[in-house]
Amino acid sequence: MASPVVTLVIGGQRSGKSRHAEGLVAASGLTPVYLATAEAGDSEMAERIGRHRARRGAGWRLVEEPLDLAAALTDAAGSERMVLVECLTLWLANVMAAGRSADAETDRLVDALSRLHGPAVLVSNEVGAGIVPDNALARRYADHLGVLNQQVAAVAGQVILIAAGLPVVLKHAEAA
Repeated sequence: MASPVVTLVIGGQRSGKSRHAEGLVAASGLTPVYLATAEAGDSEMAERIGRHRARRGAGWRLVEEPLDLAAALTDAAGSERMVLVECLTLWLANVMAAGRSADAETDRLVDALSRLHGPAVLVSNEVGAGIVPDNALARRYADHLGVLNQQVAAVAGQVILIAAGLPVVLKHAEAA
């Protein structure tokens, strides 16, 4: 069965979503491309990025783009490559911190996903299942991420929730 053009892998922090997404890309047999949205703003984030790099190994092409995800994904996608976007959660935080419109950037990304010329796996956190944050910025962020996840899931051919390291398929890929 052919891979769906877009797969969304979603879950909580440390749920195993990144490892699962990396496995999907590695198993595809296509050239793996890692599209990183994170920036190492402190030593803890630099350490996280290092752990992800070590786990992936050297066979991955790396593209780093913290803001213009739609363009970077469009450029990286191709029929012989599978792109892993890691992750929508940090990308949205970057967009909001840069003062860009989360709604407009989400629309650009969803449009790019609907026209993608190769398979992609996107990773995102599910942050809306916990306590409502006590400050307006955190509430606005959680609201925007919930909308982003819904819109990406709507155009994705497959959506997988990772809970305790276990994949739960929420939306099945249709056979090609």
